[in-house]
Amino acid sequence: MRDMHLVSKQPGPHVYKVAVNERPDIPNSLNREFDVQNPNQVWCGDITYIWTGQKWSYLAVVIDLYARRVVGWAMSEKPNTALTIKALDRAYEQRGKPRGVMFHSDQGSQYSSIKFRQRLWRYQITQSMGRRGNCWDNAPMERLFRSLKTEWLPSTGYSSFKEAEQDVSFYLMNYYNWRRPHSHNDMQAPAVAEEKLNSLSGIS
Repeated sequence: MRDMHLVSKQPGPHVYKVAVNERPDIPNSLNREFDVQNPNQVWCGDITYIWTGQKWSYLAVVIDLYARRVVGWAMSEKPNTALTIKALDRAYEQRGKPRGVMFHSDQGSQYSSIKFRQRLWRYQITQSMGRRGNCWDNAPMERLFRSLKTEWLPSTGYSSFKEAEQDVSFYLMNYYNWRRPHSHNDMQAPAVAEEKLNSLSGIS
C-alpha cells in the first residue's frame, strides 16, 4: 500500500473509557464471549446515526454472533424504543422464531425500556447488557458500524431518508452478508459461512 501510495479508510485504534458498572437486574452475561458455537445462540444489537438530507436518522441493527451475519435492521427518524423493537421483530421473523437466544446490547434506554424487555420476554429471549460506557463489551457491533461508515456511507451523507434506507439495506443484507470477506469467518462472508455450516450439518 505504501509503494502504491494507498491510504486505508479504516480509522486507527481508539482508546475507550473502561467501566465496570453493570445493571443488577440485567447482568453482562455474555462477558465478551463473542465466539459462539451455533447460529441463533447469541444476537447483538446497537444503534448508530446517519446523515439524511438536513438531519440525522438512526439505524438499529441485530447480528448473529456465530458468523456476524446481519439478521435484522430498521431505520427511523427517531432513536426510540420502536426502532429497536422493529429491528428485533425482523430478526425474530427472519430467523424462524428461534428459542433460547441471548440478546446482548449496551445500556441504552431503548434496550432497557419496559416495552423492549416485554418483547424479549414474549420471544423467550434472555437479555444481557454490557457495562456502562464500555464499547468493547459490544465490540462486534462497533466493528460493523465502523465498516459501514468507513467503507460505504457517502462522506457527505445521503440526500434523503429514502435514499439512505435503500442503500443501507443493500449494504447490510446483500454486500455485507453475502459478499464482504470477514476475518472472523476465515475471510468468508457471514451468510456464506453460515450456509456452509448448514450444508455440512444437514440443516435446511
